[in-house]
Amino acid sequence: MLDILKSIIIGIVEGITEFLPVSSTGHIILAEALMGIPGGDVWTNSFKPVFDYAIQLGAIFAVIQLYFNRLNPFSSQKTSRERFQTWRLWIKVVVGVIPAVIFGLLFNDFMDAHLLNFWVVSAMLIIYGIAFILIENRQKNIAPKITDVNKITFKLALFIGLFQVLSLVPGTSRSGATILGAVILGASRFVAAEFSFFLSIPIMFGVTFLKVGSFLLDGGRFTGMQSLVFLVGFIVSWLVAFFAIKVMMRYIQNNDFKIFGWYRIVIGIVFLLLGVIGVVK
Repeated sequence: MLDILKSIIIGIVEGITEFLPVSSTGHIILAEALMGIPGGDVWTNSFKPVFDYAIQLGAIFAVIQLYFNRLNPFSSQKTSRERFQTWRLWIKVVVGVIPAVIFGLLFNDFMDAHLLNFWVVSAMLIIYGIAFILIENRQKNIAPKITDVNKITFKLALFIGLFQVLSLVPGTSRSGATILGAVILGASRFVAAEFSFFLSIPIMFGVTFLKVGSFLLDGGRFTGMQSLVFLVGFIVSWLVAFFAIKVMMRYIQNNDFKIFGWYRIVIGIVFLLLGVIGVVK
């Protein structure tokens, strides 16, 4: 039961933080360190990274559920023009994920091996926290040029995708990097967040299948308890992310991202202190 409880806690952390610009990776590392993960028969060194990536797919299912009609180009409820716009949106999403796919395949293993430590995660939390505050101050009196996600051009989608590459560095936050990039490039906060959600769908499907596939090809096998832990974490992440997205989108309609910037700075300092005393490694 303790392993199930740990899975639930990590699923909650993932569901809350995956789409907030606060770095789900940093929060999961902290939560797992406090619970003594890896360790024991279930939370092995080989199972932990597969679990960490795969439960992010649960959060992605929340995006699919919330935006299913928007993202479904086959919907009979749409006009031919609306279906055409949906196809164009998907093509823009594909264009936007190309940079992350290229750089991810080239450098992801290197990043995980050499940069997945509390020094880097703490620094990225703090640096991007400061960036959010500075950029929000800069944008305060600047009206966004793009207030509809369908108005994002293919060129702009590619540039936003280049910002997403920054999230390969642990602690950056995939949603944080893409939202910052989109806002800098003229998108409203609402549009920036939505497009960030849509970009996450192919990215996280690809990463999950890559990690699980590599685990299985290397001879790894899930025990019965690991399968149950995996399923529970996935479902919890899905349910929590569903409500977290709705709360976030309601919040940013009338508020800026500075609160997330301040939060990142505080949690980054906490992360750094816990790393120095040996709680996080």
